[in-house]
Amino acid sequence: MMPNISVKINGTVTSVREGVTILDACKTAGVEIPTLCYHPDLSLAGNCRMCLVEVEGWRTLAIACVTPVTPNMVVLTHSKKVRHARRTVLKLLLASHNVNCPECERNKNCELQELAEIHNITSNEYQTSPKPESIEEVSPGIMRDNSRCIMCTRCVRTCEELQSVAVIKPVGRSSSVTISTFMDRSLNDVPCTQCGQCIVRCPTGALFETSEIRPVWEAIENPDKFVVFQTAPAVRVGLAEALGLPIDRSTGQMVAAIRGLGVDRVLDTDFTADLTIIEEGHELISRLKGALVDNDKSVALPMMTSCSPGWIKFIEHKYPELLSNVSTCKSPQQMFGALAKTYLAGKEGIDPANIVSVSIMPCTAKKFEKERPEMRDSGYKDVDYVLTTRELARMIDEAGIDFEKIAEEKFDRWMGDSTGAGVIFGATGGVMEAALRTAYEIITGHEIPFDGLNVEPVRGMEGIKEAAITMPERMATGFEFLAGVTLKVAVAHGLANAKILMDKVQSGEADYHFIEIMACPGGCLGGGGQPIPTSPEIRQKRTESIYAEDAALHFRKSHANPEVQLLYAEFLKEPLGHKSHELLHTHYIKRD
Repeated sequence: MMPNISVKINGTVTSVREGVTILDACKTAGVEIPTLCYHPDLSLAGNCRMCLVEVEGWRTLAIACVTPVTPNMVVLTHSKKVRHARRTVLKLLLASHNVNCPECERNKNCELQELAEIHNITSNEYQTSPKPESIEEVSPGIMRDNSRCIMCTRCVRTCEELQSVAVIKPVGRSSSVTISTFMDRSLNDVPCTQCGQCIVRCPTGALFETSEIRPVWEAIENPDKFVVFQTAPAVRVGLAEALGLPIDRSTGQMVAAIRGLGVDRVLDTDFTADLTIIEEGHELISRLKGALVDNDKSVALPMMTSCSPGWIKFIEHKYPELLSNVSTCKSPQQMFGALAKTYLAGKEGIDPANIVSVSIMPCTAKKFEKERPEMRDSGYKDVDYVLTTRELARMIDEAGIDFEKIAEEKFDRWMGDSTGAGVIFGATGGVMEAALRTAYEIITGHEIPFDGLNVEPVRGMEGIKEAAITMPERMATGFEFLAGVTLKVAVAHGLANAKILMDKVQSGEADYHFIEIMACPGGCLGGGGQPIPTSPEIRQKRTESIYAEDAALHFRKSHANPEVQLLYAEFLKEPLGHKSHELLHTHYIKRD
């Protein structure tokens, strides 16, 4: 470990670890330095020059985010020389930037705009020559407008370092350099997973979600349409934040606000998260039986989760030979959509042709998922529109709803009841924990032997987590073949970590039985449709809210959900049955 050294920042001596950057030393001292290319999740770039500082004895200004401190260094962060340099940097960026802020999705939440206000830039002597507007409208989940790009390369580093996808790069030379794809193709024509992690790290509006707010308003305002909203687990811990309030779970207010928009039913994706656990758990048990009892060499283990559409698109592109390992279960969103136009339509006595199914998701890849041709098993398009958490917040603002003061309300019936197991789908490790709570009890007849049902080994923000649970010698009837078997599981979040696990599976090094993978860092609560900005600290607060919601619920195991039990009794009949396979299961395809 490097020793502590003393540095003087704005006249105050601070003790920091030798070798840390000036930027980190300033954070330790409580001094804020503006940045644009820096992001706590990414490697250092030092290319925006907003973090310039003055170092005593240096001829030129130092780039704080990449310059290490040295013993007795004397730093000035807001001297006249520094302030003038930063203003010049900002003016040059603004001169080549499309500054039509009212039309930008990031208006009032733009780091460039905020810094221009802080530095009192109301006029610009540099000739304005913004890049031509070049909005890409082909991709289902993500749109680009390079006229707003400031070449910070956060998106490039996100795609390479966090997601191991690397479909965007700086291309061109000198002043003509832009961020683009191979051969300037659409994001729809390259192995982009539509995860949207580039969006939540972009400091401006150069990247944003493909919005469906207007057609959703049209459906709500059409008296002939029956509009059903479903809300994902992570939305309830992100919506208040998107509306400018502190990070906290706001399930009741969220339901009331959506109902206030004029929709016909407000229901819960957590309901089908519980359903997913039952179907997926039985599928895992079926595969284990095939491998351990029937000695069926065609059984693909480890089984992998299928909830994250960004992950599914990743494996379709990068590891198609492992697609048989992926669970056949649709994601909770798509299960809900299929049931909304079959089961719910029957319960409500509504013609499914008149049902408009709208998902509120923390995810831009869900917009891609709903367009997959496989997702029409109800006889209709299972999900019609997907709105991100940010889009829902904009609709609530447009409707003039005071979210902070609105009284809490409950979800509607039939597909609105859920358990804590469904809620924790929003956090990395949540699907695995929910599955273990149910699978262990089905197999053994007893609750999983963890304190308060909390399976701590699969919780936390480590990139890859592993756990093992040994089955007891006495098993429930029909599951004797699992007596004494040690089930090995793994959890990964962020596609770079998924790649590590897939390489191990591919090489035969992995001996897991079940793997959970979420495309986004932190899981769905860190999704590409969540509030901006994101950081490890923000994701941790959202995680704490997710688990608090779980702990507060009466039912915390998916198979205990009374509405799911009713669904099986009246409609599906049994897990992995004919109706389940028809509506709730699917297949995936190899992609170029």
